[in-house]
Amino acid sequence: MIGITDIEAAAERIAGHVVRTPTVPSPGLSALLGVPVTTKLELLQRTGSFKARGATAKLLSLSDAERAAGVVAMSGGNHGVAVATMAAALEVKAMVVMPRTAPARSIQAAQDAGASVQLTDDMAGAFDLVTRLRDEGLTLVHPFDDPVVIAAQGTVGLELTDDADELTDVLVSVGGGGLIAGVAAALRARRPGVRVWGVEPEGAQAMAAALAAGGPVPVEVSSIVTTLSAPSVSRLTYDHASALVTEVLTVSDREAVRGCLDLADHAKVWAEPAAGCLLPAARRVLERVGERARLGLVVCGGNATPREVAGWTERFGLS
Repeated sequence: MIGITDIEAAAERIAGHVVRTPTVPSPGLSALLGVPVTTKLELLQRTGSFKARGATAKLLSLSDAERAAGVVAMSGGNHGVAVATMAAALEVKAMVVMPRTAPARSIQAAQDAGASVQLTDDMAGAFDLVTRLRDEGLTLVHPFDDPVVIAAQGTVGLELTDDADELTDVLVSVGGGGLIAGVAAALRARRPGVRVWGVEPEGAQAMAAALAAGGPVPVEVSSIVTTLSAPSVSRLTYDHASALVTEVLTVSDREAVRGCLDLADHAKVWAEPAAGCLLPAARRVLERVGERARLGLVVCGGNATPREVAGWTERFGLS
């Protein structure tokens, strides 16, 4: 299990390479939900998501031989862009494997950063290809199944405890579980009474399925929320979620897109559906815990284009 000392050490390691993102109250969301809401704006992080934290920590941990050989990463979008960008900044050769369903702008961004990009038919294929490339000598920068990465993602929770007023409930989006594992470890160490809730889209509910089964299981991925579309969680992230997370809630793709629109309208924040998931889940949390709650929302990323959001809005009849 990742401890608070691991997360504090990660914070020191990545300082100066990543942004200490704002933690701010949101009057608009507070009015919308009827309780005080604080947002952790990781969409303002380098590369537009929290992923830069874990990628940076892993790259800084490499030996000279590993740096010379290069790294490989698989990604539905944000992790690949983060690895490509931070590897270029740290002068490490990088290869990124993405499914063809990854956003075109993410594929282009990884290429523009200087990474070699390979595309596969789906995320499961990406994981398989990366395994082969790792066996050929590249160092894997895993998006979530790595204690170095999880500890660095936990710095989001560390900053939240330092910068936010007392919170009762914190909501975190879940793909493979690296972010919620690290954030929950930090929050529960610093503020033991806080409840941590995970949020997943239907069609990519890898953590909810794992918690129901008693361990990681493969899931069929069909959600439009590609940045949360891991085909399974890992034992490491599952162990953290089962021990530290109150519950993982699932929301529909339509609700996630509606959440994007609400974040833009009420919080003045341009977020991707991975973050849009938080608002419908927040309403469910409030139904359970009551009106005395003080919510924290980890707005994990903002890498959605106006065209994508407009397309989803029309598709789900939200216009």
